[in-house]
Amino acid sequence: MAATIWRDIRNWREIYASRVTTADEAIKAVNSGDRLFLTGNVCTPMQLLEALVKRAPQLRDVEVCQVLTICPSDYVAPEMKGHLRVNSMFISPNVRQAVNEGRADFTPVLLSEFPLLFKNGHLPLDVALLNVSLPDENGYCSLGGESGLCMTAAESARTVIAQVNSQMPRTLGDTFLHVSRMHHIVEVDSPLAERHMGEEGDPETVQQIAGHISTLIPDGATLQLGIGAIPDAVLKHLFSKKDLGIHSELISDGVIDLVEAGVVNCSRKTLHHGKIVCGFLLGTKRLYDWTHNNPIIELHRTEYVNDPFIIAQNDRMISINAAIEVDFTGQICADSIGPRMYSAVGGQLDFVYGASRSKGGVAVITMPSTSTLKDGTVVSKVVPMLKHGAGVVTSRNHVRYVVTEFGVAELYGKSVRQRTQALINIAHPKFRPDLIREAKARNLIR
Repeated sequence: MAATIWRDIRNWREIYASRVTTADEAIKAVNSGDRLFLTGNVCTPMQLLEALVKRAPQLRDVEVCQVLTICPSDYVAPEMKGHLRVNSMFISPNVRQAVNEGRADFTPVLLSEFPLLFKNGHLPLDVALLNVSLPDENGYCSLGGESGLCMTAAESARTVIAQVNSQMPRTLGDTFLHVSRMHHIVEVDSPLAERHMGEEGDPETVQQIAGHISTLIPDGATLQLGIGAIPDAVLKHLFSKKDLGIHSELISDGVIDLVEAGVVNCSRKTLHHGKIVCGFLLGTKRLYDWTHNNPIIELHRTEYVNDPFIIAQNDRMISINAAIEVDFTGQICADSIGPRMYSAVGGQLDFVYGASRSKGGVAVITMPSTSTLKDGTVVSKVVPMLKHGAGVVTSRNHVRYVVTEFGVAELYGKSVRQRTQALINIAHPKFRPDLIREAKARNLIR
């Protein structure tokens, strides 16, 4: 085995040249009935996906496994029925309608366990569609901005089709796949998709929430930041802190300024001392350029980064994740609006549990106090009970802190009566009288 690996390293240029082809030719390796893994987030291999959509009428019953993808929705269009069927473990906007109309599937799974579905044979993979960096001098390509979710899938698939992209950053850590492991190679020069984190929500509300959360973060803390405007806004409130670290399923652009200001230096991390650790990137070209060959950052497999027992080894671990609504008992819905699927558990429960088990750790669930429905109606996100059909992502047994623009509710170790009062206190004042009446009717407060 060692001799074979050494031979492949020496001869990698010959191997590489023999496997270069076009996207249309490479996708001919996909057969009817195959199960595919599709690299997602900002690293979706668009040329390969476009070729797959073009070939789809010749195929039957191809399953496309993915998490969040930032790309058009042609591959889940109604005309793909019978040809391609998406099975998503995190529902992104481009597949949400298809899932709720029954044209695509949703498989609930913790993000820490997502790659293990392939490795352990629950979802055997025929083909992996990847988006990788240029090879280095030894023939190793980096899985770049999506390494955490892709490495195990790449190793589990029978056939690997790689889009070798000159614009993919070479990220360090457990990110490297040798060209000899790639059966078909398609050379591209394509910018990655971009996701601007600070664009969602009312800016004033977001900043108020971020300010409250920042008071829970001590010097020397290690941070996990979920997707969205609020986690990103929290970073802007941390310039007075010292010696912060990052251990997160993702990082975005906001981390850069804190590193350059010396606030994030990872000097007090108790695991991976001196290193930012994450699973994938979600941001803009500024982030991709900054992470290229940057030794302060290591990307690792998601089953490692999101493992609660790994997370807990970081002292003063702070997790920050979003909710759709919370009921009086502390149940957190974060993946659906009633029975209508919206996203997924993602890494929320992984990090809530991991941070809770950390020495000095703090697990935060955050949300604006209200949301606005399509018809313009404003509703409270603190509710007596979750909507009919709503999913519980973080149970009332796991919840620690809930934060809105009106303050912080500490729920851990509190009775349902105490939780009810604390949550009403951070609800929007407009809805507090109704919430109080409902709580009294349930004998939860006097």
